[in-house]
Amino acid sequence: MNIDVKNKIDELLDIMTQLRDEKKGCPWDIKQNFDSLAPYTIEEAYEVAEAIQHKNFSALKEELGDLLFHVIFHAQLAKESQAFEFADILECVCNKLIQRHPHVFSSDLVSDKESVKDWEGYKRVEHDEEKGILSGIGSNQPAMNQAYKLQKKAASVGFDWKELPPVMEKLEEEIEELKEEIKLEHNQQRIEEELGDVLFSCINMARHLEISPEWSLRLANERFTKRFTYIERLLNESGEEIENCSSMYLEALWNQAKEFT
Repeated sequence: MNIDVKNKIDELLDIMTQLRDEKKGCPWDIKQNFDSLAPYTIEEAYEVAEAIQHKNFSALKEELGDLLFHVIFHAQLAKESQAFEFADILECVCNKLIQRHPHVFSSDLVSDKESVKDWEGYKRVEHDEEKGILSGIGSNQPAMNQAYKLQKKAASVGFDWKELPPVMEKLEEEIEELKEEIKLEHNQQRIEEELGDVLFSCINMARHLEISPEWSLRLANERFTKRFTYIERLLNESGEEIENCSSMYLEALWNQAKEFT
């Protein structure tokens, strides 16, 4: 299929302009602003991730289109407020990618680790991080993603373990500290803090293993859903109710589910 990409982008921009037309546009689109649109943009990004997870490329094509539309929508809002336009977004990302990849767009040859270090260095320069290494990481994002970014940013300036064993030891240490706090009564705040440290250490271990903690947890959620659904089906077929089953019986069914899902 031979599609003129430039014409299609222009068409999408025109559609967006029409949707926002105060006289002939869509009432829902007209009343949106950056704040009201942001949650929907996040939702679309998650739907892209879900399509990738299930390797549903037909859905992925559609969801990427929805996400692109949100980029166009935000660009239209910015244009109306005279902040910037869609072309400015394109120029910004092109310049950024070229600047952050001198090993690709120049004759310099560097290793993967050096290129990652350079990438973080360029980001610090671009964001003027005299306020602090971690100042550019916003808190208005999922906590797991924020933790990953905090660790990655700190690691870019050498604040990190060089090997995996001490990372695993730190996780074990945090688990032991959590166990000690659980033994004490009326200690909910300390338990919450220590559990947070355990989760933070898990994310750190995932980073050292070069595994996305978000993606790993998504897969775990999917496995749990399949296995739990399998148990429900078995109990429905036998006329049993899950609420009346013993923990030992449910564990046996769980182990069976692990073999077949």
